[in-house]
Amino acid sequence: MTLHIKALAVHYLTATGAVFAMLAMLAAVDARWDMMFLWLVIAFFVDGIDGPLARHYDVKKNATEYDGVLLDLIIDYLTYVFIPAYALFKSGLLNGWTGWVTIIIITFTSALYFADTRMKTKDNSFSGFPGCWNMFAVVIFATHPNFYIILAFVIILAASMFTPLKFIHPVRTKRWRLISLPVALIWTALAGICAWTNFQAGPIITSALAVTSIYLLAAGILQQIFPSKSA
Repeated sequence: MTLHIKALAVHYLTATGAVFAMLAMLAAVDARWDMMFLWLVIAFFVDGIDGPLARHYDVKKNATEYDGVLLDLIIDYLTYVFIPAYALFKSGLLNGWTGWVTIIIITFTSALYFADTRMKTKDNSFSGFPGCWNMFAVVIFATHPNFYIILAFVIILAASMFTPLKFIHPVRTKRWRLISLPVALIWTALAGICAWTNFQAGPIITSALAVTSIYLLAAGILQQIFPSKSA
């Protein structure tokens, strides 16, 4: 198998995210939230592995037919933003006007963020909350907080997109990666369990999901508060 074919196969792997997004959307339309999130978790896993493979096979050089960055952004907007926003709106977790405000805020701010040329930091982290509303939605479905609390978190996270606050990339941010990457894998497994059990996994799994989510959300900010001595 030539290097070109291997690099091309990485693009094809990335493109499967669009298929998983469609399957997730079909499940969401039928209010099958467990299946929707299972497809989104699979898409999340694919998104986690296609980047390292793309760099390993240098797709920018060896498979120039497709723009991998653009392909990834299109799929990420579907799986990270559009479908989770729809789920939050249709799930009944938000009351009346709060649902409309939530989907407007999420879709509008995320579209701007995904097109922002300043979204990446020098250490391959994200500047501002990276629009991971799929992860946010999993936690919301698992914990069922009051709709005003959901709206408050949406406003805070959306506003943080346009701040210099740092949010780690579990794979690409080197600092604390020995912790961050296992935590991200554990989070993915926990999210899968929650979805598989239709969000009836019990308090231990739900608490673990919340704790790992807090770490992934706060790690970059903590790195800014406690900068590396070698930086």
